[in-house]
Amino acid sequence: MLEPGNNDELPPIPGKRYFTIGEVSDLCAVKPHVLRYWEQEFPQLKPVKRRGNRRYYQRQDVLIIRQIRSLLYDDGFTIGGARQRLTGDHAKEDVSQSQQIIKQLRIELEQVLKILRR
Repeated sequence: MLEPGNNDELPPIPGKRYFTIGEVSDLCAVKPHVLRYWEQEFPQLKPVKRRGNRRYYQRQDVLIIRQIRSLLYDDGFTIGGARQRLTGDHAKEDVSQSQQIIKQLRIELEQVLKILRR
């Protein structure tokens, strides 16, 4: 998963249920055509497809995409190596994703607290 140092460069994930490919592109700093390619290469990425074959990603998908991005761009893995790493590290992945979700919730709660203190 993303290391704490890498999270600073990416925007926080909003508290929405579904995200469009454009929103995910902005949240993960990856072009939409790259996301479509990664869907073919990584079986973990299965966005919901609705009318007009439009993709809708969930929070879990965004976290996986950030993890893939980190493996490929920051850690220097190949597509095959990143795929193997993702399928082989389920226990570590779950813990890392939980830590990411907790960190994200904490940021969102701090923002709510700032609003309430005004």
